[in-house]
Amino acid sequence: MRANLVPGLMATHFVSRAGGVARSFLVLYLTQERGLAATTAGAVLAAVGVGDIGSQLLGGWLGDRIGRRHTMLIGFLGTAVALIALGSATTLPAIGVSALGVGLMAELFRPVASAALADLPPQKRLSAFGRLFWAANVGSTVATVAAGVLVRQGYGLLFWINAAAALVSALIVWRCVPETRPAPSDAPKRALLPVLLRDPVMLAMTAIHVVYFTMFLQVFSTLPLVMADDGVGPGTYAAVLALNGIVIITVQPLTVRLIDGRDTTTALAISMLLAGTGGGLTAVVQGGPAYAAAILVWTLGQIGVSVLFGATFASLAPADLRGRYMGIASTTWSAGAVLAPLLGTALLTNAGRTTLCLTSTTLGVALFTAVRHQGSVQARAAARTSASDRSPSAPVASAH
Repeated sequence: MRANLVPGLMATHFVSRAGGVARSFLVLYLTQERGLAATTAGAVLAAVGVGDIGSQLLGGWLGDRIGRRHTMLIGFLGTAVALIALGSATTLPAIGVSALGVGLMAELFRPVASAALADLPPQKRLSAFGRLFWAANVGSTVATVAAGVLVRQGYGLLFWINAAAALVSALIVWRCVPETRPAPSDAPKRALLPVLLRDPVMLAMTAIHVVYFTMFLQVFSTLPLVMADDGVGPGTYAAVLALNGIVIITVQPLTVRLIDGRDTTTALAISMLLAGTGGGLTAVVQGGPAYAAAILVWTLGQIGVSVLFGATFASLAPADLRGRYMGIASTTWSAGAVLAPLLGTALLTNAGRTTLCLTSTTLGVALFTAVRHQGSVQARAAARTSASDRSPSAPVASAH
C-alpha cells in the first residue's frame, strides 16, 4: 500500500493547488463584491492567516492522534464547507468566522502529508518531498492561469470551484492514500512541549526557517512596489512571477537528483544564501532582464530550500511525535508569511531600497553561517554517539 503513498499525495497536492482559485482574489471579492473597506478586507485576510498558523499545529496534533489519512479527510471536507460559507456570507461577523475556518481547514493537510512522508525510510524522503513540492507548484501555476480566466464569470464561481477541488482531493485521499502512522507503542504518550524544549537542534532549525521565510516571502510584497516606482506595469510583474513558476517546474526535478546523496547541510546553506542574495537584488535592479536575473537567483534558492525542507525536519522528528514536529516545521512558513509583508514594506518605506537589499543579502549570509554551524553541531553529536557505541564499556551482544 505504501507504494501508492507518494503518487496519491502528489495527485492530492496538484488538485488542491490547481483548484485553489478563490484565495488569490479574496481581497478584490471583499472590496468589490461585498463593499468592505480595504482595511476591513485586510483584517479578514489576517483572520485567514491566523487560521493558517493554527492549522499547522492542529494538523500535526491530529495526525499523531487519529492518523494522517483521517486528518487530511477532515481538512479537505472542512475546507469545502468553509469556502461555501465564506462565499455565501453577507455580514461581517459571518465573513470573519468563515475566513478563520478557511485558514484553519485549508492547511491541515500540509503537516500530515509531511508526516506521512517522514514515515518513509530516510533514504526515500528527499525524493518524495521533492516530488510533492513539484506537484504543488504545477498546481499553483495552473491556478494562477485559471483564476484569471474564471474571475471574468464572477467571484462566486471561484468559491464553488475551490470547494469542488477540495472534495476531489478528499476523494483521492479516501481512495489512494494509505495510513502511515506508526503503530502505537506501550510506552507512555509524550507531550510535545517538554520534548521540544530539550531539543536544541529542532529549536535552532525552527528559528532559522522563520528568518528564512520572512526574508524570502518579503519579495512578494516589496517587488511590486519597487517595480511600480520604476514605472513598470503589473504585466511585467506577472511575467516575473510566471518565470518563477516555470523555473520551479523545469529545474526542481533536476535539483532533487543533484542533491540526493550529497551533503544536504551545505546544499541548504547555499540555497538560503542564494535566496537572500536574489531577494536583495530585486530591490535595486532595474529593467525587465535585470528583474528576471534577480528572480532566477532567488528562485534557485527557493527550490533548494523547498526540496530539503521536509527531509530536514523529518530527520529530527521522533517517531511518536512526527506529526507535531512537522506541524511546528510548517508554522515557520506561516510565521514568515505574517512577518514578511509587515517588515519588508516597513523597511522599504522607511529605509529605502539599498537598505532592503543589504538587509536581505546580510540575512542570506547569516543563514548560510547558521545552517553550517548547525550541521557541525549535529556531526559532532553523531560522532560522539558513534564513539560511545564502539566503547569497550558498551554492552556487546553475545554470539550463539
